[in-house]
Amino acid sequence: MHAYRSMTCAELTRENVGETVRLSGWVHRIRDHGGVLFIDLRDHYGMTQVLCDPDSPVFNEVEKVRSEWCIRIDGNVKARDESLINPKIPTGEVEVFVRDMEVLGASDELPLMVFGDQEYPEETRLRYRYLDLRREAMQANMTLRSDVVASMRKRMWNLDFREYQTPIITASSPEGARDFLVPSRLHPGRFYALPQAPQQFKQLMMVAGFDKYFQIAPCFRDEDPRADRSPTDFYQLDMEMSFVEQQEIFDTIAPVLAGVFEEFGGGRKVDAPGDWPQISYRDSALWYGTDKPDLRNPIKMQDVSEHFRGSGFAIFAKLLEQDGTQIRAIPAPTGGSRKFCDRMNKFAQAEGLPGMGYIFWREGADGMEAAGPLAKNIGPERTEAIREQLGLSVGDAAFFLGGKPAVFEKVAGKARDVIGEELNLTDKDRFAFAWIVDFPIYEQDEETGRIDFEHNPFSMPQGGLEALEGNPLDVLGYQYDLACNGYEIVSGAIRNHKPEIMFKAFELAGYPNEEVIKRFGGMVNAFKYGAPPHGGCAAGIDRIVMLLADEANIREVMLFPMNQRAEDLMMGAPSEPANEQLRELSLRVIEAE
Repeated sequence: MHAYRSMTCAELTRENVGETVRLSGWVHRIRDHGGVLFIDLRDHYGMTQVLCDPDSPVFNEVEKVRSEWCIRIDGNVKARDESLINPKIPTGEVEVFVRDMEVLGASDELPLMVFGDQEYPEETRLRYRYLDLRREAMQANMTLRSDVVASMRKRMWNLDFREYQTPIITASSPEGARDFLVPSRLHPGRFYALPQAPQQFKQLMMVAGFDKYFQIAPCFRDEDPRADRSPTDFYQLDMEMSFVEQQEIFDTIAPVLAGVFEEFGGGRKVDAPGDWPQISYRDSALWYGTDKPDLRNPIKMQDVSEHFRGSGFAIFAKLLEQDGTQIRAIPAPTGGSRKFCDRMNKFAQAEGLPGMGYIFWREGADGMEAAGPLAKNIGPERTEAIREQLGLSVGDAAFFLGGKPAVFEKVAGKARDVIGEELNLTDKDRFAFAWIVDFPIYEQDEETGRIDFEHNPFSMPQGGLEALEGNPLDVLGYQYDLACNGYEIVSGAIRNHKPEIMFKAFELAGYPNEEVIKRFGGMVNAFKYGAPPHGGCAAGIDRIVMLLADEANIREVMLFPMNQRAEDLMMGAPSEPANEQLRELSLRVIEAE
């Protein structure tokens, strides 16, 4: 017999009754029923109930075991009484009477329990992650993650992509976040960087003639943590193709992702790729207050500025006299009660705004009537025009925010989400996708007036070199994101592969040719030697698994994540280097004041 097991803890069935088996696993739970000990023995695959009474030659040893001890048992398979069958587990019809036992690994007192669903502080869970990962939900999440990655690989290979590995130690490159720098021992005072993404390398592969590339790629970014973002590293399905236009990228990656969501989505509806809308960045900001809208929520905001211009509501009327201001309405079907309107007003105040104006429509003595402070101030004619524009009726409401969109847009987007949730308008049993397109390449700092890149600097501008001759703020890029249920899960672009366009694009953002060559010399030089048109994208694996697992925090689907302060409490990272390490790297640590 095998030294540790003849089968796993999930394989025993009624057909094994009468056999002698060997199982190994962890003591999940112990129950003492009047001198008869019942132990739920757990391994990665499942659970088997084993029992021991004073007739067993190892009863005294079994009495000593505690939760999470790792043990090996030999015993006889018995059928459970009909009344004791557990239909919730595959082995629920049988149990094993223990004849021999070996303790493979005893356990100290546990800092967190594996059995049960007790909640523990995240710091405790991450410090003892190896125990946390033994829990059923975490085992399921990590298995899901592994299966999702395997499915992605298979689907990409089936589309004639090949997987290639790009370097992990490379040069620093601006990708929208801070680099992790790695000091060079052989070149004192100089540094490598961990790649924020394989961006430049995958583009160079297209120059090298590799027509289709993909990789399950680790990426490293020194970022502030969020619930949907790791502060140090993450994984993405990275892909690039030559001789393609934007729509071909969409048509290639969309079925891959739709297939993954259908395969692992637990029966939730997945919008067909042909139904994924393409929404411009500006329209997405206008309608949803974000560039990653949750389309499970049908609410679409609208610009209602004209109805308030010169109206009796002085706050909005005066606001609209300033350049660049706007009044947005958030329709709220079925939200037409003062109680709900007051609740949303408090939400806005909690977000740091003075409040949200509102109108709601109800049955009056002479039919439908508008109520609320705004309705009184702007009068029935303007109120009716707003109602007609928004397509609302009795029992509905609308909320209003005003000012410069950049200031209130984020809160408006949050309010839209809250309204959809509160009024049960958001379809929870669905994955809704949208391509966000036509991103502006440049943005202007309001204080300094300086033009800089708003998004990926390597994107091809729509209109090519000619587009860069006009107002930079009007230049759009062949850049795109894919949003799903309020999260960005894909980002990509058709690349700028022509040196003259690249130099001009960087010049508008204040980077002279010498600086471009210094920072991106490898890629600029490569583009001089017959670079093909190319483009691609990257899908965030951690975020996709988070959605599939129905988790709100990305750390729930990562094996060994950092905490909110980018610390590994289990391994003690970051740690202080030894003096000899610093000397070897020609480094000196300056103590913070």
